[in-house]
Amino acid sequence: MTTTKIDVPPPFPDHTQLPESDGTFVKNFQEHPQSLILTDSIGSVLQQLHPDGQYAIGQDCGIYWRETKPPEKGAEAPDWFYVPNVPPLLNGEIRRSYVLWRELIAPMIALEFASGNGDEERDATPLSVSPEGETTKPGKFWVYERIIRIPYYAIYEIKTSQLEVYHWRDFSYQKISPNERGHYPIPPLGVELGLWQGTYQNQTQRWLRWWDSEGNLLLIGEERAQLERQRAEQESRRAEQEHQRAEQEHQRAEQESRRAEQAEQKATRLAQRLKAMGIDTDTEEGE
Repeated sequence: MTTTKIDVPPPFPDHTQLPESDGTFVKNFQEHPQSLILTDSIGSVLQQLHPDGQYAIGQDCGIYWRETKPPEKGAEAPDWFYVPNVPPLLNGEIRRSYVLWRELIAPMIALEFASGNGDEERDATPLSVSPEGETTKPGKFWVYERIIRIPYYAIYEIKTSQLEVYHWRDFSYQKISPNERGHYPIPPLGVELGLWQGTYQNQTQRWLRWWDSEGNLLLIGEERAQLERQRAEQESRRAEQEHQRAEQEHQRAEQESRRAEQAEQKATRLAQRLKAMGIDTDTEEGE
């Protein structure tokens, strides 16, 4: 009996076997705090949507969508993205990247913070193959739209504070318009995405923030703590005011009691003087 050796292709690599960085620098000082403010403020919403904790948030992490050499050519790294219904850890390990062919669930939303004019984030150049079989790296927009098919994709130009949001439908991205509050609703999350002017981590500028469907800003932990302190101070002031009012009422009651006691003493002295003068007030009252 003759056996034939069959060359079996190696299994697709997982997140522990793929590079977690392409060696490039973060492009500006706002990117990291911008990711933090988005993650911090939406935490309570995601906990309600996923009481089992089955969701993952990526911050400048690679999404591997195809096997290439080198591996980085088959990956895109959104500045922020959210994936529902996947474990936050894999086999007890922190995720190093998100490998689409392993998990088969696309992110619900991806956000890019453009340091330049947004051309890289809007690049819809398709994947092409040369006659020699060499493939070119496609544009980020094309990968998100045609391959990964992320339902919501937002591009925030930091220099101009311009925000664009796209919704995937009818097999392509459609640019959506803001509502009357200037926000972009993300219905699957029950939130709105918009711009907020304020200070965070010693930087005062416009930030991408979340609001609820009624237009209430979703607060980060520091803001929630400050709000709780303000509420506690207000409760303390109200309690002090109530104490002062109770003290004033007590003092008024004491004054009324003293006045009543003084009036009774005065009436007693008057009755005693009249009696000394031979006037019996009890008898006159009886007659």
